[in-house]
Amino acid sequence: MKAVVNVYLKEGVLDPQGKATRHALESLGFKGINEVRIGKQIVIDLDAKNKEEALKELKEMSETLLANTVIEDYDIEIKE
Repeated sequence: MKAVVNVYLKEGVLDPQGKATRHALESLGFKGINEVRIGKQIVIDLDAKNKEEALKELKEMSETLLANTVIEDYDIEIKE
């Protein structure tokens, strides 16, 4: 079973990498960009009996290692 964990900064947390990317895009001529936020995507292939078990394990992984939950949020998508 494959899963995708998207980790991104919480609202209100400064994102200097996103600001730099927005500035670079604008300097390349792209218009109408209000905000850019940079995150990370982690793709995990795991053995799980069912979706519920996989979700439970992925939440634990995210809370323990994959995301710094003080400043980051995460979403989990399971692909069967």
